[in-house]
Amino acid sequence: MTGKEEDMRKGLVGYFGYGSLVNRRTLTTDYVACMPAKLKGWRRHWQAREHGAEPADIALLTVHEHAESTIMGMLVIDRLENLASVDEREARYDRVAIARESLEFVVEAGREEAHASLPEALYVYVGRRRPGEERPPMLLQSYLDAVMAGFHAEFGDDGLAHFLETTIGFDREIVTDRHAPVYKRSIALDPDLASRFDTLLKRAGVRFAAP
Repeated sequence: MTGKEEDMRKGLVGYFGYGSLVNRRTLTTDYVACMPAKLKGWRRHWQAREHGAEPADIALLTVHEHAESTIMGMLVIDRLENLASVDEREARYDRVAIARESLEFVVEAGREEAHASLPEALYVYVGRRRPGEERPPMLLQSYLDAVMAGFHAEFGDDGLAHFLETTIGFDREIVTDRHAPVYKRSIALDPDLASRFDTLLKRAGVRFAAP
């Protein structure tokens, strides 16, 4: 029996979150553990959703392989029985296998133990592309609130800066839906933190509609 088969028998899998999955408040399964981590060889970007995906004018946060890049995020260790539910949540993405060697854990203490305890079945979700994008789709404020709150909670100010610096494609408009959220796993923010997020996004090139 291979290591992956043994882990599947035990019922454990891991998936690396780089967007909303970084925020523990958006997780809906009875997962086993969350481990702040870095994924080597990948980079984040915004892209159009695949044809037929709604809302069509809202950008999808995804990743692509990039040998020189490393991104912060969250490795979620979950039960195999929950994987179908996560796949449904990430319905616009393909689940792609990653090697444990591509993961680095943020907390110095216990890194070796963390690697030793990892399931063999490790994944990252990669968004499906839509060919022939004509105009850049917009960002969704309620989604970004959840993503940025997760990075702030796990990695502090450095995490926010890292997210903005290692994600391609912020030069586009944003739908300001914070007070009537479209994102179904939206979270409430402290007003000061919300204002700070908006300031950081404007500096990154995001275009807010005039009041």
